[in-house]
Amino acid sequence: MICVDRNSDISRGDIISAASHPVDAGDQFEARVLCLSEQPIVAGRSYLFNLHTCQALATISAIKYQIDVNSDTHLAACSLSQNDFGVINFSLDRRVPFDGYEHCRQLGSFLLIDRQNHSTLGAGMIHFGVHRVENLHWHKMDVDKEARARQKLQKPACLWFTGLPASGKSTIANILEKRLFAAGRHTYLLDGDNIRLGLNKDLGFSEADRSENIRRISEVARLLVDAGLVVMVSFISPFRAERDFARSLFEPREFLEIFVDAPLEECQRRDPKGLFAKARRGELKDLTGIDSRYEPPVSPEVHLDTTVESAEQCADRILLALEGMLLGEPDQLDQASDQDI
Repeated sequence: MICVDRNSDISRGDIISAASHPVDAGDQFEARVLCLSEQPIVAGRSYLFNLHTCQALATISAIKYQIDVNSDTHLAACSLSQNDFGVINFSLDRRVPFDGYEHCRQLGSFLLIDRQNHSTLGAGMIHFGVHRVENLHWHKMDVDKEARARQKLQKPACLWFTGLPASGKSTIANILEKRLFAAGRHTYLLDGDNIRLGLNKDLGFSEADRSENIRRISEVARLLVDAGLVVMVSFISPFRAERDFARSLFEPREFLEIFVDAPLEECQRRDPKGLFAKARRGELKDLTGIDSRYEPPVSPEVHLDTTVESAEQCADRILLALEGMLLGEPDQLDQASDQDI
């Protein structure tokens, strides 16, 4: 029995520890994990994380290596398939109380869960918390996002274009930016190919590299929104989990998912870059829609069908969705003419 000398708000799942040996808390860890699902565990992807009674959002920052259970040797890996056992680093969106599995199984064992269907993907054991961020603190600036937005007379936002190759994402985004620019808005367009020629030129097209590609561009988009800009992101971004991660970085009504929809057959017919032709000849691997899957959005804010609407009409529909939703209230903004917006 434990007696307390004051009223305390204690409920199921709370942890009481001796003052001389307090339970640690952290948000970054190294752990061993066993993949239990046909869906691989991929570096850069985010999952639900269950540890005792705590739930958080976990992002796999690195898969350090896979362990060959027969020889106990370490193998290089960027993902873990079903029944693979490996060592990972991951971070959480909040601090949770924990202990190493070897000291306390209850505080050291966890589950990784799919954010979409809530199926269990992996079971893990925490080795230790990674404390390298404890000496880092977010520095609050006097000039913040709100101040930059007021200066630009607009509400910053991220417009995320997703769809198959050749569906029309970059064409529509380019038209949209020209119209917003002509209306006096402050914008920036992040295009998938352009980013892969610079910032992300070290990444390939494996599932793990695709996840890292989207993680990086999501963080860049967040910085540009913090700068007060209306940012257009034109990336295939094939997996819902990565798009959900991108959305999680923004405030409500700051993120607009735009599904540029075209059937695979139509995209192959257009094929402006010759990618589908190369894939059919066996010269290009991991092309989305051919040998790499695309997961369409479930409930995008804007759904465009480029087989029945022109690129200009699609841009008109996005502008209509933007009015009063992302660009702010009339008394806060420069009012462009109806022809501009």
